Amino acid sequence: MQYDGNLVAYPVNCTDSLDAYWSFVPGMGVGLNLNLNFNGILYLGKNISDIQDTFAKSSPYDTVTVIIYRATLDDDGIFRLYSHRFASNTSSIVSTEWSAMQDHCQVHGFCGFNSFCSRNSSEADCYCYPGFVPFNPSKMFLGCYRNFTKQRCNSEEALGLVNITSLENLRWGDHAYSVVPMQKKEDCGKYCLEDCNCAAALHFSGQCRKHKLPLRYGMKNLSDSATAFVKISSKTSVHPKIPNQLTHGSSYSPIVVTENKGHLISILAVSLGSLACLCIVIASSSFFVYRHRVHKYKKLSDNAKLGLTTEEFSLRSFSYNELEEATQGFKEELGKGSFGTVYKGTLSGGGNKNIGIAVKRLENVPEEDGDSHREFRFQTEVTAIGRTHHRNLVRLLGFCVEGRRKLLVYEYMSNGSLANVLFKATNHQRRPGWKERVRIVLDIARGILYLHEECEACIVHCSIKPQNILMDDSWTAKISDFGLAKLLLPNHMKSITGRSRGVTVTSGPVSSYLAPEWQGQQQQQQQQQQQWWKQDLISVKADIYSFGVVLLEVICCRRNLEVNVSNADEIILSTWVYKCFVAGELYKLVGDEWDEEISADLKTLERMVKVGLWCVQDDPGLRPSIKSVILMLEGTMNILVPPHPSPGSLLDNP
Repeated sequence: MQYDGNLVAYPVNCTDSLDAYWSFVPGMGVGLNLNLNFNGILYLGKNISDIQDTFAKSSPYDTVTVIIYRATLDDDGIFRLYSHRFASNTSSIVSTEWSAMQDHCQVHGFCGFNSFCSRNSSEADCYCYPGFVPFNPSKMFLGCYRNFTKQRCNSEEALGLVNITSLENLRWGDHAYSVVPMQKKEDCGKYCLEDCNCAAALHFSGQCRKHKLPLRYGMKNLSDSATAFVKISSKTSVHPKIPNQLTHGSSYSPIVVTENKGHLISILAVSLGSLACLCIVIASSSFFVYRHRVHKYKKLSDNAKLGLTTEEFSLRSFSYNELEEATQGFKEELGKGSFGTVYKGTLSGGGNKNIGIAVKRLENVPEEDGDSHREFRFQTEVTAIGRTHHRNLVRLLGFCVEGRRKLLVYEYMSNGSLANVLFKATNHQRRPGWKERVRIVLDIARGILYLHEECEACIVHCSIKPQNILMDDSWTAKISDFGLAKLLLPNHMKSITGRSRGVTVTSGPVSSYLAPEWQGQQQQQQQQQQQWWKQDLISVKADIYSFGVVLLEVICCRRNLEVNVSNADEIILSTWVYKCFVAGELYKLVGDEWDEEISADLKTLERMVKVGLWCVQDDPGLRPSIKSVILMLEGTMNILVPPHPSPGSLLDNP
């Protein structure tokens, strides 16, 4: 008896009203007593005198027959009141005076999990839902379990392995995890079928209630309008043998909602087709990768057969006749520079392969006949250059020294110079995108780092500019003409810029790329007639200045000095860049090329501008080392706000 006056039978350790076997609510208040009066009536009363015997009481008004009443919670879960009438001392008549409920199916828990109760005349039996089998067929009240294993969520539904069946006039008592208004009961079954978490659904009163397992307290009642939907395996036979008395004359024919077989076939066809296409793509990719690697291996083998290198980083000594034949009599000119002219040539390799080369005929290194000292120095310098090898340096393959004839043989760069890529884009050449520009700048910086700090002897290039930066087949930037500055005599310190289609040979200093301290040194060396490379004022910081100018040119895709501009402030690139940086108008630097790629990478743009402005400072002491430049470009070192670069000196030598 609860405090609310409800007489309830609960399982052990359970107080949820849905889990009660049964309950009887008399509608009275709190503080009541369960009483049995002299007439054998069980009732709730208040302020009643003590009852001498709750379970047994004799009627004082019956002097002939003795009646004893007994209230018992029977093993079927129903609370009953019995009367025992004793006519004599040897016999009695037992009658059921009162029962909490008349139907066993109304008792929660009469049938176990995943089974339902159905009344057959005066008896009640337990039955498993379709798709379930009993734990013990001889003890149906123990419940049932699913006869198939549930797969991973959505996988079985996608393959059409699950159907759904319906049961009329049946419901269970439990909490639903989802309640949705729905008028058509067929839609309720489909709604459950599409939800991989739904095991069964109930449709009644215009609502669809989805349930998970286990299903509890199921009961079939012909007067109940509820329709139950239970998921079953598509392999499960939907013809359960339920006794005819269960249906009370109505036909029991579960409705099975199945996925369209054509739809299943389409899914399988698409899956198999996609798998076949994937296999074809993988096979094709593997084939092309294999061909590319074989081709690359053959190319390396052919280069090895040329005899260009007898050992790592060694040079081959060519005869003049060999190079004349390779260039077809120095027929195709690639460009001119302060050292001489460059010609395109071809050497025959193994496997009928031709190797492209660039032959530079040195014309501006005069020396007297028989001057063995100068010839030895030339070979020594060229040998040192040949040992300098890096992926961002144009490789020297060989040389020729026959008297006054001196030639250098380089690998051929098919994509021309960076100057053509930035300033003279044609149908055959294109301007690089933003990410390519960032990569090109890092390629140049790494090449300079090798020259300054990683090779055997520090090499100051003295002429870093777009014309001396070449692009190979994979658009990797490589620095050319490094190490040749020592061969340039004082009377040849002038700028000679030649055309470039495969190799650029411009080597003389150019005023717009020349560090301010070097310009002053040039004037001093002209007065003293000394070799400029021996001056103490020229250091690696001169290359840093030139790199800074190139960096700003790569960002803006324009030359350092431009006369045809709309504003006088834009003539000198470094001055214009600094003004845009201070004004927070970096977008002006890229002009019409501003796109989503650059706008999404503003931090990189700002970082590159700040590095470029630090590199073009007039004071060499303010310029960073090339290693610091790389760290700043990669974003691993903080960059302070640079001061004004003060590029006025650039106008002194236009």
